Amino acid sequence: MHQIFLKGSTTILTTAQDQTFRIESVKCLATIIKSMGSWMDQQLRIGEFSPKISEASLSSVSSIDIPNILIGEDGSGIDYELQSDSGSPDVSGAPSLEQRRAFKIELQKGISLFNRKPSKGIDFLIKSKKIGHSPEDVASFLRNTAGLNATMIGDYLGERDEFPIKVMHAYVDALNFEGMDFGEAIRYYLRGFRLPGEAQKIDRIMEKFAERYCKCNPDSFTSADTAYVLAYSVIMLNTDAHNTMVKDKMSKTDFIRNNRGIDDGKDLPEAYLGTLYDQIVKNEIKMSADSSVPQNKQTSTVMKLLGLDNIMSFVNWKQVEDRAVGANDMLIKNIQEKFKLKSGKSESVFSVITDTTILRFMMEVCWAPMMAAFSVTLDQSDDKAATSQCLQGFRSAVHVTSVMCMQTQRDAFVTSVAKFTYLHCAVDMKQKNVDAVKAIISIAIEDGDYLQEAWEHILTCLSRFEHLHLLGEGAPTDASFLTVPLVDSEEKTQKSASMLSKRTNALQNPAVMAAVRGGSYDSTTAKNKASPLVTPEQINNFISNINLLDQIGIFELNHIFAHSPRLNSDAIVAFVKALCKVSMTELQSPTDPRIFCLTKIVEIAHYNMNRIRLVWSRIWKVLSDFFVSVGLSENLSVAIFVMDSLRQLAMKFLEREELANYNFQNEFLQPFAVVMQKSSASEVRELVVRCVSQMVLSRVNNIKSGWKSVFTVFTAAAADDRKSIVLLAFETMEKIVRDYFPYITETETTTFTDCVKCLITFTSSKFSSDASLNAIAFLRFCAVKLAEEGFICNDKDADQQPHNLDSSDGNITVHKDDHVYFWVPLLAGLARLTTDSRPTIRKGAVEVLFDILKDHGHLFSQSFWANIFESVIYPLFSSESFAPNGQISDVNSTEDDSWNFETKMVALKCLADLYITFFEVMRPELCTVTSVITNFIRSPNKQSASTCISVFQRLTEGLASKLSNDEWEKILLCFKESAAHTFVVFDKIVRMMKDIEIPDRNESYSEAEQYSDHDVYNDDEEEANMETASYAIVRMKNHMSLQLLIVQGIVKLYEVHRSFLCAEHIGIMLQMLSAISSHASEVNSESNLHIKLHKACSLLEVSEPAVIHFESESYQSYLKLLQAILHDNPSLSENMNVNVESQIMLVCDKILRMYLTCAGHEPSNDASGRDPASHRLPLGTAKKEELEARTSLVLHVMRLLGGLEKNCFRRNLPMFFPLLANLIRCQHSSGEVQVALYEIFQSSIGPIISA
Repeated sequence: MHQIFLKGSTTILTTAQDQTFRIESVKCLATIIKSMGSWMDQQLRIGEFSPKISEASLSSVSSIDIPNILIGEDGSGIDYELQSDSGSPDVSGAPSLEQRRAFKIELQKGISLFNRKPSKGIDFLIKSKKIGHSPEDVASFLRNTAGLNATMIGDYLGERDEFPIKVMHAYVDALNFEGMDFGEAIRYYLRGFRLPGEAQKIDRIMEKFAERYCKCNPDSFTSADTAYVLAYSVIMLNTDAHNTMVKDKMSKTDFIRNNRGIDDGKDLPEAYLGTLYDQIVKNEIKMSADSSVPQNKQTSTVMKLLGLDNIMSFVNWKQVEDRAVGANDMLIKNIQEKFKLKSGKSESVFSVITDTTILRFMMEVCWAPMMAAFSVTLDQSDDKAATSQCLQGFRSAVHVTSVMCMQTQRDAFVTSVAKFTYLHCAVDMKQKNVDAVKAIISIAIEDGDYLQEAWEHILTCLSRFEHLHLLGEGAPTDASFLTVPLVDSEEKTQKSASMLSKRTNALQNPAVMAAVRGGSYDSTTAKNKASPLVTPEQINNFISNINLLDQIGIFELNHIFAHSPRLNSDAIVAFVKALCKVSMTELQSPTDPRIFCLTKIVEIAHYNMNRIRLVWSRIWKVLSDFFVSVGLSENLSVAIFVMDSLRQLAMKFLEREELANYNFQNEFLQPFAVVMQKSSASEVRELVVRCVSQMVLSRVNNIKSGWKSVFTVFTAAAADDRKSIVLLAFETMEKIVRDYFPYITETETTTFTDCVKCLITFTSSKFSSDASLNAIAFLRFCAVKLAEEGFICNDKDADQQPHNLDSSDGNITVHKDDHVYFWVPLLAGLARLTTDSRPTIRKGAVEVLFDILKDHGHLFSQSFWANIFESVIYPLFSSESFAPNGQISDVNSTEDDSWNFETKMVALKCLADLYITFFEVMRPELCTVTSVITNFIRSPNKQSASTCISVFQRLTEGLASKLSNDEWEKILLCFKESAAHTFVVFDKIVRMMKDIEIPDRNESYSEAEQYSDHDVYNDDEEEANMETASYAIVRMKNHMSLQLLIVQGIVKLYEVHRSFLCAEHIGIMLQMLSAISSHASEVNSESNLHIKLHKACSLLEVSEPAVIHFESESYQSYLKLLQAILHDNPSLSENMNVNVESQIMLVCDKILRMYLTCAGHEPSNDASGRDPASHRLPLGTAKKEELEARTSLVLHVMRLLGGLEKNCFRRNLPMFFPLLANLIRCQHSSGEVQVALYEIFQSSIGPIISA
């Protein structure tokens, strides 16, 4: 009994009255706290807001009269009707006017429809051919058409369907932000439409803006992520500064502080942010005011839809410091003044308060007694009415304290309700405890936006509830899956399911026994001590209590997770943090690990993946740390499960395209890289490689910044000690480089460093020989990255490197602070590959090596260059496939020898280009480089020799103006030595054919035309002779072609570089031409050889070697060069050992004598008048053909003589007159010779005689 003391009396209550009094007291308290919550909701309008409101209001906007003229961005009118009828033959006629009127009506209809239903309006306009069907056409229409509802334009641009997204991209890409500051760009961007009322739509529009701004201003920010965050910050600042509903305005200091670290972890300059702040505060960003929704209401709607009403929580990733914490002095002072004014009045006075902060004062006073009253009653009473009122009181108290951000009080109330669920000790559970579980679920659903840290208590209860539910269903525990290898899990599942299908069998489960024993609320696991035995009574109670829990379906529990997308931005982050914390508690249980929360984490991430990027990045920061922690778990099954879960999320995430300059994909995939690098379990590492490979191959179109994490994973895999992991990673890496290279190059260049590191690691693979060849294909891009970052290898760096880059072990140790550290791994790896025993790998390494050296050699010091030449470049040319001293290599050259020639030719060209580029640095290497190049003239391979001459010409062209006289002389002597060495080839051909007999029978060997330099003949003797002859023919042609190439090279050398050549240099070139001309005469004089070759060519049906052409071309080039020297610099011959004029005369004399000999007239000085022509036989066909071949050269000589200066001609006439006289009586193949003779006698000899 209780006694109640009233004024002047004492009342004693019976037990029933006392119970009723208690219930009514609790009911009164519950009603009070409920009314406080209702008043708070009314004042704050909680529950009134719905995303549907904005969309409904926007769709109800009345149509606007549409003008007929469409206005362009520059203010000029765009008349769509005239454009559509521009092809009409009669624009001014009546039919044309009717067509224009009909066009105008349909266009207005389409615009009106767009202002109601944008997508339908666009479809109508496209189908009626009023606008084009391409995204660019639609974007132009949206930008330039007057009368369109700006709100509807924004709504359409924010749609998630494929075509509207393309239109939005075209719309933004058509805008030019180049040179604009950030605030001006946003103002310009938003002038054509209003931001839509849906967070995801705003996110897509602002994401594209950030990408476009960074593309137009590439040096503005580190990445588009910075522009993206800053864009939101500016929009929120604009709302904060110019919305009259915002009382407490943001200061410049707040704005700068809130934007710290947004530039890839660095701060933007304070002056920049300060200027931006001033621009926005002084000049509001105003969007088109054509919407019927008031601006203040719309801005508030946007803020709420985004889920973040305050800029600090939206940009700075931190929860806003509650400005309502503590007493509000102004509010208290205001209330006190009202009470003073009305204190003297006798009638009842009511003071109206509208500031909800007053609730904080009330709750701070009464929360503790109120919680004690609810707790004691709920603990001691089993009366349903009393417990119901207590739980309702708890429920209302949680609501008020949560909304008012009273963290301590909120957590206290939530914890109390959680403890009363008795889920931690199910054997003692009653109906009131089940009702407490219901209250927990209700709190989670209704007050989720305000729970913050209290989510941990809510989710702990849900985890325990699900555990009991599964035990009651007889399902196998998670531990049964997580304590066996993954490959055995399916078999174990079937076995466990059959064993535990019945509830009675489930009670034999140790996990059930532990649940029956129970534990304290704060214990992470149930009691697992062996001492307390489970009694049958406890088992029966447990079964009954599990039946009580059936009142709550699993649907209610899943409802909390499925509706998590409705939580605001702060709430979802807090929810995810709490869920990860509870999941770690579940997984770390030594006896009963569970994955309930882990599976829910995957679900939550999936449900919320479409949140705006700013919010999702906050969520993923929490999830990323969680996945890494669990992925490195000692429990192999748990680690494998979580990595596979991460793969599912990544596959879903990569469906979302990432725009340029963003970095979020890399952040998302980072857990894979961390686990790959740190996990000690090979099974987990292999799973990571498989997961990443699957993502790359299936989502390659969408991977952008994620390549960095991908390459990090494969780099770790390339160095793995398990062959299966290396080969698996290389298989994917090879496919990436071969098939998806364009997707890599379109991303940021920062990913190249990791990619090259990965490929270099693969070149040293001990498991696959193909890895080295394929890996080097992308190595050149690493050098590009190093050069762009300015990694210069100076003398200090070079002094610290090993002398020989081609170190066998590849472990080159240098200090990481030195820039050479970045170049040595790349060049050393390629140096090893250039001497690799595998030919294909050598070739690939050579090409990439020279590309890197040429492109980035300007960063190297002279000492580093010397090391490169000595250790890398010269060894490429150290072995020759032809023997020294002119010995021709065996015709039976192997395929590898042929490949060596091809590789060396590539290297030779690269060497010349490289040396020209860095001549000033590597000047001392001139002689060695020239010798390496000119030595290839000696090659029996025609292509090698031809390439050698071409490369030598390229070298001289590149260095002509830089070479000194001594250097010119050195390279010309090298050229002369190598050219002279080629003459011995003809001697070998003569010896080769000396003992060869050519058959006289007329048989066809036309198939021998396919014989090349290196064919082998091993048939019978006669056939072998013909094959040898065929080879000799090919070698003869090649030899003459090579000599003519050398001649052409010498002539070109003089023509191009004569201004740089002195007498000594020209003398060397004349010696070379004289030697080749004499050699040509020697070749032509070998009559026995020519007879054999003629017969062989006839039998083989191939063309004969053009010996006469070879001789004529040699002498003609020699003569032309002499003429050019005499003409260009007549005084030059004085400095030369040989007089140029006399040399010309000697050459002309020799040419004329050869012609006369061919014509059957031996040169004679006999001047008698006897004409022996009557005694000579006519020339045969062969001689006529030879004369015809020599005619051009003779004509050249005669023109030369006729063009001599008078004194010069007179001086040399005694030498030439007998020859000219003999030419008169010769037979000629062309009348041109006689004409030339006539001109000489008339114009040159005649005047001398008449004088």
